[in-house]
Amino acid sequence: MKEEDLHTKFTHIHKVILKPSFLKMDALGGEIPFWISTYDPTQEIAVQGEIENLAKKLQNEGIKPHLINLFTLSVEIIEEHIGLEKIFKVEKRKSKERFKKALESSINIHERLIPAIQQQVQEHQPQLLMIHGVGSAFPFIRSHNVLNNLQSAVKDIPTIMFFPGVYTGRSLELFGLLKDDNYYRAFNIDNFKI
Repeated sequence: MKEEDLHTKFTHIHKVILKPSFLKMDALGGEIPFWISTYDPTQEIAVQGEIENLAKKLQNEGIKPHLINLFTLSVEIIEEHIGLEKIFKVEKRKSKERFKKALESSINIHERLIPAIQQQVQEHQPQLLMIHGVGSAFPFIRSHNVLNNLQSAVKDIPTIMFFPGVYTGRSLELFGLLKDDNYYRAFNIDNFKI
């Protein structure tokens, strides 16, 4: 993976979002409006700043985005359901694998995480959902699981997942190293021709 000129990358994403057909989801031929933007994981901090700037710019132009950080949302779910102190105690007592399973169980993608995302979308009524924090939430949240489960929960607005790794159009490779299960329902927004 190589570092990119993030200004150019996010200018392109901004232009794609501004196309009337993007928010209306006209050009997808009935496909789910999921988009992925990949980036070099070494640029994580700069990418987070670009995502926030993009959201502010879109708001100023009358487009209503909603940002969800998967790691932050996971921490909120853990705090609400069992408490961070309790999960810290589990971490001290259990092996790494059992701790990972405890985290996955606490976050429970089907019963807690996806409904929490769905609730935020219903409350905020955005025109666009932007998901980030994928690398921070690994390994207890897998991006392909999020996308697969969002297909039925949030399909009426475009969703962009900012992914620290490679998307081949068939699989997601976190950090360019870890091949996730195959996922081929998303479009690569970085390659979208304007």
